[in-house]
Amino acid sequence: MTGFSQSDGIRSWGGVIKATHHVASPAWRDALPALVVSGRSEGHSLLAAGLRRSYGDSGLNPAGGLIDMTGLDRLIQLDTDSRLLRAEAGVSFDAILRTIVRRGFFLPVTPGTRFVTLGGAIANDVHGKNHHVRGTLGNWVRRIGLLRSDGTELELTPDDPSGLFQATIGGLGLTGVITWAEIELIPISSAIIAAENIPFGDLDEFFTLAEESERDFEYTVSWIDCLSDRDRLGRGIFTRGNHAPSGSILPDRGNTRLTMPVSLPGFAMNRYSISAFNALYFWNGKRKSGPARMGLYPFFYPLDAIGRWNRMYGRKGMYQYQSVIPPGAQKDATRDMLKAISASGQGSFLAVLKTFGTVPSPGLLSFPTAGTTLALDFPNHGDTTLELMARLDSIVKEAGGRLYPAKDGRMSARMFQDGYPAWQEFAKYVDAGFNSHFWDRVVRD
Repeated sequence: MTGFSQSDGIRSWGGVIKATHHVASPAWRDALPALVVSGRSEGHSLLAAGLRRSYGDSGLNPAGGLIDMTGLDRLIQLDTDSRLLRAEAGVSFDAILRTIVRRGFFLPVTPGTRFVTLGGAIANDVHGKNHHVRGTLGNWVRRIGLLRSDGTELELTPDDPSGLFQATIGGLGLTGVITWAEIELIPISSAIIAAENIPFGDLDEFFTLAEESERDFEYTVSWIDCLSDRDRLGRGIFTRGNHAPSGSILPDRGNTRLTMPVSLPGFAMNRYSISAFNALYFWNGKRKSGPARMGLYPFFYPLDAIGRWNRMYGRKGMYQYQSVIPPGAQKDATRDMLKAISASGQGSFLAVLKTFGTVPSPGLLSFPTAGTTLALDFPNHGDTTLELMARLDSIVKEAGGRLYPAKDGRMSARMFQDGYPAWQEFAKYVDAGFNSHFWDRVVRD
């Protein structure tokens, strides 16, 4: 492929999927049209890639080529009066934060890591701890530059009559290359979060806390002990917070203090080690409960404190499983899922439980919808792990829920198509020159 070179061993963030790709790494936006046209003319599909934090295969394209966008990482314009930031698609949230926080602004929506690119965040329509207030990132995108495989670059806005804007938000990179984007920021008075940590003993307490917290707190999330059972089923630590009205406006230097140098042995992640960690984490959370003032990075990005933390799961990698269950079934289905996980002994020490609000997501394939979302990491133990997730699938499907494509590496085509009834409408907007392993798996096969 012209402009592409072979790269062996590109892996998903979960580490389960590994494949050889042909990769191009442009340094300037004006190099992009020639790359996409050459890919199509030579009969190869393409996919833009950022920092590759997707857990499964939505960011992989082993049958074709990857365009590494991380060299296109420039901030184009910051209008402080209109609170609009325009930047190239390869810029990371980390770089954006280092620029905007000291000027009194913050991202309206951010996922649990700052090491994602702007284009990748839009392509996955990421959500954060404040979905009940501000919805997904797509609600804050004002303009998108989109390059199609015929070399045409379009400028899309939310009122785009063609529907291509709505298809590109959460469109998994399948409508073309997002070259740049303009997002609206939110004002802040300090780089401090006035937070509160509250231990809860079971799921009923969680739902009570979630309902009362969403009235007064912009950010809510909870860690949950997914291996507890019986009367302790669903215990955890609920965290809520708001931007503090006063305090330093200087951003954190960054909270990455150490890096996993190698993958841990596979046996390190087992029922006993995870149970011990969860018990200790819950005890420490109770000990530190109450109000606290936290920096932005520790509050929003606790996992960024450990570089390459995914190596903790060993060479076989891990699956992340994230579902959302609608309100009418959320309590019973969440309880059933936790019972199944606890009984299997294949728990996770990174288990997050949160309620989504009613702010509609703009994308045709956007994941968040009103209800409760549960996200867990499972060490890859082969068939036993797949069997557990299949059991969880049946609970989610029966409850009318769905799974998050950005986190998925194994859901069935039926599970995807049932969970995303707009997929056929979305498919009309997919550029014939773009593809991914995920799209092959859930639609084209």
